[in-house]
Amino acid sequence: MSSMITSVTRSSVDLPDSNPTTRLGKRLPAEGENGLFSQTWFPICLSSEVATGQIRSEPFLDGKVVVFRGEDGVARVMSAFCPHLGADLSVGRVIENRIQCAFHRWEYETSGRCVRTGIGDPAPPSARLFKFPTTERYGIVWAFNGEVPLWDLPDFERPDPSLAIQVYRYDELFACDPWVFAANTPDMQHIKVVHGVQFAADDPHRQVDWSDWGFRYRIIAAHQNGVPVEWTLGIRGTSLYWQEGPYGETWLGGMVGFGLPQVGKHQVFAVLALEKGSGSDADLERLERDFAVAEALMYRTVFEDKDILNTIHYRPGALTRGDTTLSRYLEFVRSYPRAHPSAAFIR
Repeated sequence: MSSMITSVTRSSVDLPDSNPTTRLGKRLPAEGENGLFSQTWFPICLSSEVATGQIRSEPFLDGKVVVFRGEDGVARVMSAFCPHLGADLSVGRVIENRIQCAFHRWEYETSGRCVRTGIGDPAPPSARLFKFPTTERYGIVWAFNGEVPLWDLPDFERPDPSLAIQVYRYDELFACDPWVFAANTPDMQHIKVVHGVQFAADDPHRQVDWSDWGFRYRIIAAHQNGVPVEWTLGIRGTSLYWQEGPYGETWLGGMVGFGLPQVGKHQVFAVLALEKGSGSDADLERLERDFAVAEALMYRTVFEDKDILNTIHYRPGALTRGDTTLSRYLEFVRSYPRAHPSAAFIR
């Protein structure tokens, strides 16, 4: 009996040069992991979506909240379920600056405390809603995941009264955490390769201005089609991007808030800001024209990222010098404070 020997050579099989002994990359904590979420400002809805005397419900974190606007015109974000028997407060009504449950007419005032029951029984001390720190800025209602905000929403370098604002809410959810989209800003390789930005000098890693709650840096570059830009851009927390500066001959401000309507998803809220000018017919025509250009730029940028964000399995590993700022931001994300004080209220 003869034996058959099969010879396998390197030329006939694609063998790796070496076998890695460790996995590339250490994963970053996901939003909702161990029941915790980043302590940051999240956009909840557009200001125009909640009129005086109106209540609306919104999914948030791993539960639901209500947004309502009282007679004082202030928008407030609170947990959605009545602590009596769990009725959804979004089917209730606003009375002055209170929210009333439809089920047994329990009423909650601006601190979230129950101040009245339908039949007059004293409300137990536990009858409280979770009141999120809430602010309304740039046509968006924002809620902070925490009991006390760690930082304020940023200002544009131009004063608010001098700005014309347009605001957008994308209905489609992106299939990744907010910090993943935010990480595109310190990813200078991404800015150059995906968005076609050509820096006028070396990558500005050394010019990045870091703070406790984010960073900013300035770029001088040519955007797509050779449009010159001098932008200051940055990230605050894990959920907010903003930029400002000349785009061609036009000063343009942009801000994007990344909402968190459910675990593993985020929603984009965007703000475009231009200088109003004198209000003349010529300025109104200019604003219409410049907003059309800015809106096209915004949509193009978001949708250049769309397929990437909806399929990414973010696990940084084989980084290069071009990832210097990105690497530092990812360490920032790893150590960013997380909490979930509303957990017992919003589910």
